Amino acid sequence: MSTGRDIWAVVPVKEIEGAKQRLAEFLSPDQRRTLAATMLRDVLRALVQVRELAGIAVVTLDPHASELAAKLGARIITEGARDGHTGAVTAAGRVLLRERRDGMLTVPGDIPRIAASEVRAVLAAHRPGPSFTIAPAHDEKGSNAVLLSPPNSVPLRFGEDSFFPHLDAARRAGIEPSIVPVPGIGMDIDHPVDLAAFLRMTPRIETETLIFLEESGLSAVILAAFPPAL
Repeated sequence: MSTGRDIWAVVPVKEIEGAKQRLAEFLSPDQRRTLAATMLRDVLRALVQVRELAGIAVVTLDPHASELAAKLGARIITEGARDGHTGAVTAAGRVLLRERRDGMLTVPGDIPRIAASEVRAVLAAHRPGPSFTIAPAHDEKGSNAVLLSPPNSVPLRFGEDSFFPHLDAARRAGIEPSIVPVPGIGMDIDHPVDLAAFLRMTPRIETETLIFLEESGLSAVILAAFPPAL
């Protein structure tokens, strides 16, 4: 797959059953499960198109996520899979470090508008190691893509407000971070209002997630509940 540096993409996935609880006001358990699986497919299919990556690893114990990862040629890592987002990414970094990989690009499984061109933009901005490149969430609170060379160059701690703390952590490690804001990677879906923002993004890109929301009738419900700001 790789045409250059030995950089692996890492996608942590907790159990799809019971995922996305913060969407429970508008989505049933079955709909939330389908949404989580569909978003993950969109993310992995975008990553598979990026030939500059040496490989893709999914950190999970979930059977559905493991099956999907295997079908798309991704590696499955189980170490740290139940240790939360930060623990899963950190464990994958340890695995890649033991294997002497050059770097790790971690993205979540809930950014269905991610495009291969955006991933390439993050890779292109990444300097020789030790280095740290980050693509923030649309609200500049979350850290939606983080690229580290080597994989343990900066301690990571994900959460609702991790973007600026990650910049500070990189600088404490003696690395000036590269910041690459890109709209698809930036659009993570955690809350109902995020779904509305996703549905209104232009230009229209027919991801599987968008098609699911429209065909299920959820898009009309979400858009009516969150009208555009005047």
